[in-house]
Amino acid sequence: MNALLFPGQGSQIVGMGKEFYNIYDLVKKIFKQADDKLNYPISKIILEGPEDKLQLTENTQPAILIVSYSIFAVLKEEFNLNFKSFKYFAGHSLGEYSALVCAESLSYDDALFLLNERGKAMQEAVPVGQGKMLAILGLEIDEIKKILKDQNNKKVCEIANDNANGQVIISGESECVEKLQKILKEKKIKSIPLKVSAPFHCSLMKPASEKMKNKINQTNFNKPLFKIVNNVTAEAEDDSSIIKKLLIDQIFSTVKWRESLIFMEKQGIRNFIEIGPGKALSGMVKRTIKDSNSFSINSIDDMKNIENEFKR
Repeated sequence: MNALLFPGQGSQIVGMGKEFYNIYDLVKKIFKQADDKLNYPISKIILEGPEDKLQLTENTQPAILIVSYSIFAVLKEEFNLNFKSFKYFAGHSLGEYSALVCAESLSYDDALFLLNERGKAMQEAVPVGQGKMLAILGLEIDEIKKILKDQNNKKVCEIANDNANGQVIISGESECVEKLQKILKEKKIKSIPLKVSAPFHCSLMKPASEKMKNKINQTNFNKPLFKIVNNVTAEAEDDSSIIKKLLIDQIFSTVKWRESLIFMEKQGIRNFIEIGPGKALSGMVKRTIKDSNSFSINSIDDMKNIENEFKR
């Protein structure tokens, strides 16, 4: 049994998808469609930079969708990948939109619009410099919850991402996150501040969620062809009305990625295929699900390597 995974923010790099863009006309069309929909040359930002423009959240979010959807289209149309053996699609944060587009629940145009708006809303929710995110390595989530509880801080400092065994992201107000970092240092626990423009997936993002509520609710969603394992509950869903609510809640909720992987494993998934820029999700699979196969597809060579295994 197989699952298809789609990456989120942090996987972006200038030039991502260029190999596919140069070779396949259908990818050129996907990029042009994005330029037309968003009414600015996002394809040029993806392919050529500058990096600081690609790193703007309102650009990063649709950019990762564009590249992920392009790779999916090449797999489907050019490599004839057999998706009948796939039970679930799942995406990390904004990757959930990529999953919904590829599962034919959400149109590509609508997803581009929503992600661009989502990026703006998330950026505007907290003034620059007032929020931070911190990666904690080598500590299990229950131990982190205890440290947060003992800290007993009235400011926002919450678990944003439960990514994998020993990899948890904290998000919140700068003062509180910095205090937590000092506590971890005293305990000799490794932590790394993340270079992000806002504190994502914590209660500080509730204004962004409110801004996106009507936009998501007014968008047409179809029943997906594959069940979507969502970030909020780490369970499978194919009811479009519930999917909408989960996307609204996802903006300020913990991304339960580790739990999502465990859920899929318990449902018999053994092969996890990541499509999109980077290899972050494949690494998370390896850390969390020991007896599994993980593949990352972001080049034509990657496609050729698994072509025979999944070809119709």
